[in-house]
Amino acid sequence: MIETITAVNDAVNHFIWGIPAMISIIGVGLLLSVRTRFLQIRKFPYAIKTTIGRMFRKKDATDGAMTPFQAVCTALAATVGTGNIAGVAGAIAIGGPGAVFWMWCSALLGMCTKFSEVTLAVRFRERSATGEWVGGPMYYIKNGLSKNWHWLAALYSLFGVLTVFGTGNATQVNTIVTAIDSALTAYGDFSKSMLSTVNLVAGVLVAMLVAMVLLGGIKRIGSVTEKLVPFMALFYVVLALGVVILNIRRFPAVLASIVGGAFDPRAFTGGAIGSVFLSMQKGVSRGIFSNEAGLGTGSIAHACADTRKPVKQGMFGIFEVFADTIVICTLTALVILCSGVPVNYGSAAGAELTIAGFTSTYGGWSSIFTAVALCCFAFSTIIGWGLYGSRCIEFLCKTDKVVRPFLVVYSFVAILGATVELDLLWNIADTFNGLMSIPNLIALLLLSGTVVKLVKEFFETES
Repeated sequence: MIETITAVNDAVNHFIWGIPAMISIIGVGLLLSVRTRFLQIRKFPYAIKTTIGRMFRKKDATDGAMTPFQAVCTALAATVGTGNIAGVAGAIAIGGPGAVFWMWCSALLGMCTKFSEVTLAVRFRERSATGEWVGGPMYYIKNGLSKNWHWLAALYSLFGVLTVFGTGNATQVNTIVTAIDSALTAYGDFSKSMLSTVNLVAGVLVAMLVAMVLLGGIKRIGSVTEKLVPFMALFYVVLALGVVILNIRRFPAVLASIVGGAFDPRAFTGGAIGSVFLSMQKGVSRGIFSNEAGLGTGSIAHACADTRKPVKQGMFGIFEVFADTIVICTLTALVILCSGVPVNYGSAAGAELTIAGFTSTYGGWSSIFTAVALCCFAFSTIIGWGLYGSRCIEFLCKTDKVVRPFLVVYSFVAILGATVELDLLWNIADTFNGLMSIPNLIALLLLSGTVVKLVKEFFETES
């Protein structure tokens, strides 16, 4: 039975995350970019000025809302995860250094896609029965499209609920306990039973912390993420930049391998990888998986922002993709490539390759730093996806009475994630994650004219 489920899921997964998904996500991103006259490039200085300027503006949000900065931190909490450390390593190992170049290309289009998602989410959001702002793909489908398309909103919410327990929780907790186990075994002789006990305790603690944050409502979620996300991102960026600076002599050759390897991977992988398409596929898919542009999930958090200007909040979408992929994912790639650690091209790799980049530069102590970074990244992802799941199930059941029971169950899934093998669960969740993109991309396509109209009206008013 398990073998049959695995085989079916693998077939669907390869289709969802294969060429059709890449063509669809890149195609919609390109269409939106052309229709907005590449707003993400034309208005990039404005986006950075607007977003960074509002980050340091201290103000309280109205009831049932987050500040714009809290909204972007909550979205980044779910986006900046273990994929930024393990996923990039896997893309380089299988696609070569050139995969990083294609990751940059996907991010360039993804900036406009995410801008559109956030703009539409704020434009078509509504107040819930408890007075909180709710929005996201299901709401811009419901309020922006005719009734003929409303089934897409239910489909998106269903896939969202099925995804959060795996992608958003169990697999993230599994990453936390794996990181803790690695740090412990590096500094002592721990038996398997001792590590199992540690994992159980870690799972219970994570479950309790997640419940405390999520059951506190939108205000507490925003308060936690606005402190956690800047800390963990800055922490990681500083240490990663240190690796690059200490190995700066390798930087020109690394840059050449990234650009050259995008078009001639064989020359930079010792012949292990000869397909340009493979390099492109791994880079693009990893970029999409990392920044979630096209999945629509981040817009659920942005819809909670205390703002009256959809386009202005949309600028945070541009910043979000830039910070996640262009900054953090690129730094992970540079840690691996500049450190000079051997990469077994053509074979799967994960966080251990990134950890090797840090330890070869700083020494064994940095394995503790990597474990802390992974724990922060994973915990923030659990919080962000908890919000997404609660919004999806509230929309699906048409009542907010299901939210608190859902969040309790969601929190305690952390114990499961800490104590069992999750290979099949991860793969199934990954498939549903990809399925979420289908109704969202259809909605973006149909609402692209609305995005253009909102952009035009906003900048006419601003000028």
